[in-house]
Amino acid sequence: MCFRQSLWKTMTWFPSVRLVMLCALLAWGSVFASARPSKIPAGVVGYVRLQDWARSRGVRLQRLSGGAGYEVIGPSTLVDLYTDSCEAVFNGVRLCLSFPPVIRAGVMFVSKTDVDCNLDPLLPANRGGNASQIKRIVIDPGHGGRDPGFHNGNKLEKQYTLLLAKEVRQQLLDAGFAASLTREGDTYPTLPERPEIARRRSADLFISLHWNSLPGNKAMKGAQTFCLTPAGARSSNGGGVIGQGASSGNRNNSRNVQLAYHIQRTLLKRLGVDDRGVRRARYWVLRDAIMPAVLIEGGFMSNPSESRNIFLPEYRKTMAAAIVEGIMSYRAHSH
Repeated sequence: MCFRQSLWKTMTWFPSVRLVMLCALLAWGSVFASARPSKIPAGVVGYVRLQDWARSRGVRLQRLSGGAGYEVIGPSTLVDLYTDSCEAVFNGVRLCLSFPPVIRAGVMFVSKTDVDCNLDPLLPANRGGNASQIKRIVIDPGHGGRDPGFHNGNKLEKQYTLLLAKEVRQQLLDAGFAASLTREGDTYPTLPERPEIARRRSADLFISLHWNSLPGNKAMKGAQTFCLTPAGARSSNGGGVIGQGASSGNRNNSRNVQLAYHIQRTLLKRLGVDDRGVRRARYWVLRDAIMPAVLIEGGFMSNPSESRNIFLPEYRKTMAAAIVEGIMSYRAHSH
């Protein structure tokens, strides 16, 4: 017989003591019940209260005008989260969430996936510099050989990804990094071979370079930076989907989004291009990379004004400088 049962049996002989003890136990239980969080409403399984998360991270919340969502405010952080939308804005950079925040009974909830893979990694409190660990970088010029990429007249995407990659490599070398390319000329390493090259070279980062295109809408323009989709989440692109399970690249979920954010931010700052955001995809080169990896779509070759810039060496030099600055910013803030 346990001590609690024995005590209760003994108190049968002392009714007044038993009554006092019973009241104390009921009061004690009510304290613990009030301390426990209330049950999360149906339909938000896998979500956490935004208010609870903000309090634990030392940031405050403010309703957006019109009640469209909340603004997360910290010493060096400003995040806009919108109800039922996967589009967020983190310090002025568009950020694609894995799941939309939802409102239940007047309370906003955000997915645990987004807390772990988007919000927490970008908060300053969760970043710490370790610059010495980032030395070797592999740059991947998209397409090549039998795969020309997008055509703009006689100008091929594979030519201009290689030209940009060579400029990025040179600027990285000048900055003291050990930088190399997955291809030096008009060859075609297969998609699985590209991250494998980075692995064999013990790369600390993998950067794949592309130019965007949308022939059906030549007005579309801007830069976007992709990182790998978290396991179980939907990608934000229309292609490159290879299942929804975990892959090698998901081991670096936090660093992937940090790298993508810093590069996207410096592209916007240096080039003044439209912000198409930090987005998610399961491209082969991201899925199979064992180091932090991103795929950059530097602009639209299908847009008349943007393509003219892409074909100019000085513009590509400026873009390369933005990418290098983003890498250095990531290096200074990564953990």
